[in-house]
Amino acid sequence: MKSNIVDRMVIALVITTLSLAGISIAADGQRERQEEQKRDKDEKQQQRKQDQQQERVQRKSEQEQKQQEHRVQQEQKKQEQKQKQDQQQRERVQRKVEQEQKQQQHRAEQKQHQQEQRQKQDQQQERAQRESEQNKKEFLARQRQQQERIERQSEQVQQQRVQQQQRQDQIQQEKQRQRLSEQQQRTLISQQQQRVAQYRQHLEQQERLAQERAALLQRQKRMAQYRFQEQYFERVRQQQIHLRDNRFDYDRDPYFYTAPIYRYNRGGTYYETNEYGAKTLRQAVDYGYEEGFRAGKADRDDRWRSNYKDSYAYRDANYGYSGYYVNRTDYNHYFREGFRRGYEDGYNSRSQYGRFADGNNSILDAILTQILNFQALR
Repeated sequence: MKSNIVDRMVIALVITTLSLAGISIAADGQRERQEEQKRDKDEKQQQRKQDQQQERVQRKSEQEQKQQEHRVQQEQKKQEQKQKQDQQQRERVQRKVEQEQKQQQHRAEQKQHQQEQRQKQDQQQERAQRESEQNKKEFLARQRQQQERIERQSEQVQQQRVQQQQRQDQIQQEKQRQRLSEQQQRTLISQQQQRVAQYRQHLEQQERLAQERAALLQRQKRMAQYRFQEQYFERVRQQQIHLRDNRFDYDRDPYFYTAPIYRYNRGGTYYETNEYGAKTLRQAVDYGYEEGFRAGKADRDDRWRSNYKDSYAYRDANYGYSGYYVNRTDYNHYFREGFRRGYEDGYNSRSQYGRFADGNNSILDAILTQILNFQALR
């Protein structure tokens, strides 16, 4: 019984030993396999590392090759660009040289043209100077001829006036012997008094019109014409004061008992007057010319357009009129006739109708005689 147990124990021990040996062998085999697998894995990793390194080397080589190619291409581009720049520079230099040549040629042509122009200008100036000298000589010759003609006319007119004055004196002496009747004298005096009264009223009305006209001239900035009007109106105002303060002696004034010796035509109607009325009308023309000359010069100084009718003095036409001997309408008419001619001379700075003497402008005797055209009654 015991032997069976020992056998079993021996068998169990043998089996256990064999099991342990098999287990050890199996463990060793497993370790070997693991080691082999590890070696294979290491070899694979090593191979992979080598492959990766080889790939990196290859990539690096390719990259360096590409960089080299890129550098070569860039270098080629730089060379091409440099060649292009050099070509452009040469072209610019060539164009600049050509442009400078053209500019130099253009300057030479301009200089030649300027020289030709200066020569032409010099020739024109010489011609103009010769023409100016010739015109000046001709003008002086015409002026001398005109002056001689005026002097001859003046002498003739003076002789005519002397002869006319002699005839008038004879007529006046004859008329003095034929005095107006007392009734005619009273009629003249009555008419004269009415004229004076009307004239005084007219002067008062004109003051307002003169102020309005002066304001207009100031707005238009026509200061020369404004000063002329102020001076003109001041002369008329002094005339008004004299007329107001003067005590007229109708009974002793020869106008009122002297018979007419002239007749004159105005507006198709004939009027008669004596020497005192004729003298007043001559004065109207002469004063009109003098004031017109001043007004024309003022408009010229103001650089205003020529228009003698626009002047207050032309519209008023009363300077020098005392209210006696002739109607104001007649005086205004002949004042304006002289004014128009004086204005034209003053505006155009000439002496076609008048002359300057002793500091005053006066109308020519020939023009005065032509305007009035007095006709002797006998």
